[in-house]
Amino acid sequence: MNPIKTPVKINIQAIQHLMEPEMALVDKEILQQLSSDVALINQIGLHIVSSGGKRLRPMLVVMSACALGYQGNAHTKLAAVIEFIHTATLLHDDVVDESDLRRGKETANSIWGNAASVLVGDFLYSRSFEMMVSTNDVRVMDTLSHSTNAVAEGEVLQLLNINNPDTNETQYFEVIRRKTAKLFEAATQLGAILTQQNKTTEAALAAYGLHLGNAFQIMDDLLDYTSSAEELGKNPGDDLAEGKPTLPLIHAMANGTQQQADFIRQAIKQGDRTAYHEVLSIIKSTGSLEYTLASADKEAQKAINALSDIPDSDYKSAMQQLALFAIQRSY
Repeated sequence: MNPIKTPVKINIQAIQHLMEPEMALVDKEILQQLSSDVALINQIGLHIVSSGGKRLRPMLVVMSACALGYQGNAHTKLAAVIEFIHTATLLHDDVVDESDLRRGKETANSIWGNAASVLVGDFLYSRSFEMMVSTNDVRVMDTLSHSTNAVAEGEVLQLLNINNPDTNETQYFEVIRRKTAKLFEAATQLGAILTQQNKTTEAALAAYGLHLGNAFQIMDDLLDYTSSAEELGKNPGDDLAEGKPTLPLIHAMANGTQQQADFIRQAIKQGDRTAYHEVLSIIKSTGSLEYTLASADKEAQKAINALSDIPDSDYKSAMQQLALFAIQRSY
């Protein structure tokens, strides 16, 4: 498979501008559904939802529906469901990872504490299930419930791999498929379900989301070793400090000297942030940055290829460009 050639910088703002009318409706739905007579739920929910994320997952729901000619309004509700599920995972992730910074802002757990963050995450999960049930569509409920379960399994698999330098590439890809890509897959598959596409088209939209999600997660793991705190909105080296054996580390251990591999193994075992610069030097010397980028590139190309039989439109073009943006970004 040939690497993607991207001589023109993708303008994510142009994609967001195209989707602005639909996303305004999604934002309205999110704010309505966040409403609770429990003040702390409102405070934490708004803190997370308004914290400046790219809103990729809900955007993918409305984008895929629009690309397939959807004329109804259920796509905005389902986009809000996807965002709530994702936000719940962020709240729980930050507690598990003991993170204090996300998207350049203090995490909810660092402000309100772990207990409040976990419980509000539970609220968002339960609210998302209330919303999906209200669609009265068994296919929608089946897709979202299975995806939510897969995300939880991915989180547990990742936890099992923490501080484990023996994690291999196959295990790494299984974690990111469940933890990240599965929700991307559900988002784009929902567009096909809403428009009652045939099995071939539905599978194509699902494949697009899956490979796009893989590309984004691989790049996230790469950027932890190539971007600044200002660009990332979090501290570089967090993955290493948390003992996460991501693809750059796995490749470097497999392709470096025994001494280099042993050094990285110890850093992973100990979650040693102070080893970051030496680990980065090893990653660079073993070509692991290039290897990781090429892996993300392959996933982005698979995502683009999955759209080959989808009718041309501004929305399809935006979906193709989003795959290119996934591997160009620095945040």
